Amino acid sequence: MKAFVLDRYGKERTLQLTDVPDPELRDDEVLVEVHAAGVNLLDAKIRSGEFKLILRYGMPLVLGHDVAGVVVKVGARAQPFKVGDEVYARADDFRIGTFAEFIPVKASSLALKPATLTMAEAASLPLVGLTAWQALVEMAALKRGQSVFIQAGSGGVGTFAIQLAKQRGARVATTTSTANVDLVRRLGADTVIDYKTQDFEEVLRDQDVVLHSQDGKALTKSLRVLRPGGRLISISGPPDPAFGRQIAAPAALRAVMWLLSVGVRRQARSRGVDYRFLFMRADGSQLREITRLVDAGAIRPVIDKVYPFASTNQALAHVEGGRAKGKVVVSMR
Repeated sequence: MKAFVLDRYGKERTLQLTDVPDPELRDDEVLVEVHAAGVNLLDAKIRSGEFKLILRYGMPLVLGHDVAGVVVKVGARAQPFKVGDEVYARADDFRIGTFAEFIPVKASSLALKPATLTMAEAASLPLVGLTAWQALVEMAALKRGQSVFIQAGSGGVGTFAIQLAKQRGARVATTTSTANVDLVRRLGADTVIDYKTQDFEEVLRDQDVVLHSQDGKALTKSLRVLRPGGRLISISGPPDPAFGRQIAAPAALRAVMWLLSVGVRRQARSRGVDYRFLFMRADGSQLREITRLVDAGAIRPVIDKVYPFASTNQALAHVEGGRAKGKVVVSMR
């Protein structure tokens, strides 16, 4: 099959379009013919080697985490899926590779595609949707009437998280650039902070939850806009000891995580707030909940651009540039 392959880590490395062997299917997996694949900053970070201590991939490596497509083969223990089903998923760690014609996906990580979406629209949702769900629903247990600050509201995670938070009845604040103020307001943001002209720390206070996706300076300021008992969930780090235990990291790596996060955890304790790091995981049952919301019209995908499969490198560069509104997708068709 055709696939875009990374031969070694490097920030400037270009993926090579080449022929690779068809993937082997395990009993608990289905083989999906890829119709569209979402492109994420995570792909660029893996290519650059930023996660090589946590995710020890062998080379050559096919990148790509989001897929929408059609089931063409079903493993012996991969029910209830059947050949011909239209599905979508975030591929599991160590089984990624959606920048290809086919990918095997665990049945437990898979869900039927929302009936109201195209393949490209569906491919834009799994990673960002699951990230928002695991942060706001699973970790924060966000409730009606609570306040949540979602950073980078016009990005892939932000555009989904704003809609999910509003669906749960929360008051939403977000940051964005001047050009995207109207976009995030249409998605449901109640308080919009133009980061080019405003400092969110001067606008916000007593937030129940912060979904952090920016740099260390924003992380420190985010602690100060939370109420006592509030929760800061970071998807940009630093990883904490709880995450090290979650992935069963070696003792030396857990020690590194402890050191990297000791400062923010100490600051959080001093302010009476909780700090958690989130590295999202594949989850088909949560995707089914997302499908229900999408097909009910409560959440809609926001897509910046769809590239042809042959332009996967350009799509990755576009995402890495940090200016996409919503998601970038590559389409096989």
